[in-house]
Amino acid sequence: MRRRDFITLLGGAAAWPLAARAQQGERMRRIGVLVPQDQDSPVAQARIAALLQELRQLGWTGRNARIDIHWAGADAESIRKHAAELATLAPDVILANGSVVVAPLLQATRTMPVVFVSVVDPVGAGYVDSLARPGGNATGFTNFKYSMGAKWLELLKEIAPAVTRAAVVRDPDISLGAGQFGAIQTAAPSLGIEARPVSVRDPGEIERTVAAFARSGNGGLIVTGSGLAAVHRHVLVSLAARHKLPAVYFERYFVTAGGLISYGTSVVEQHRLRRRLCRSHPQRREPGRPAGAGAEQVRVGGQSEDREGARSRDADDGARARRRGD
Repeated sequence: MRRRDFITLLGGAAAWPLAARAQQGERMRRIGVLVPQDQDSPVAQARIAALLQELRQLGWTGRNARIDIHWAGADAESIRKHAAELATLAPDVILANGSVVVAPLLQATRTMPVVFVSVVDPVGAGYVDSLARPGGNATGFTNFKYSMGAKWLELLKEIAPAVTRAAVVRDPDISLGAGQFGAIQTAAPSLGIEARPVSVRDPGEIERTVAAFARSGNGGLIVTGSGLAAVHRHVLVSLAARHKLPAVYFERYFVTAGGLISYGTSVVEQHRLRRRLCRSHPQRREPGRPAGAGAEQVRVGGQSEDREGARSRDADDGARARRRGD
């Protein structure tokens, strides 16, 4: 997902709880943002800058909205602390990206609207009752299916047919990590591949585990979706290059950082859902009502493609990535 596209979606989705309360009278609105990255992260800074621009275009400026941005980093305890602090501030809406942020926010408040993106299984994680009727204070968009794990494995086999072993980097502390790894394990025997889990919690642990894995031949790397993987993306890309491991990533910014190839969702359908949320009658947009469906397209990007020229394909058509010239 492109940084600009991501935050456009997030800013648009945030409009409905604010609009719903606007009829209460013109007062200063408060928007909370919880960022699971450090303030000096160029990716996070670019997303926040785009968020502020999108909010201005939606009419939320310094005159009618105050934005509280909390930079929590990747540490779980820090995220929980900032989630509690945001809940204490009682903002009109809290913007969240990923399960690593959503879970502690919903532990801190069950009344303030929380708008999320990049959550794979909000029902299984307990964030919402169902996609049709979330039933609580959280709503938003999903951008992965667990079955995408099998796609990553198939793509790895395509770009490196000799691979018989795959190190699968995942966050074991979130349902997404277990779900994606489970899908990869299920598909692995049919492709003649042995899947081995690698925890993404600590860079030192990642380096030791990947280095040990790479000592045997015919290995490849799959990086599944998680906030921690995004934080440690430079470590992961560097390790793949150092140990000559063909690697498939869940987001295009890994390719921008030097990774081989990515396979992830397109934001086209999520943009449509964003507009649907914003254009619906504000009085009907209560926190428990809308929930975004998963994106129906994937975006494939690789080093052999133009950096701005990722291609979109339907997620269910069985299409495979092809490098330019193949």
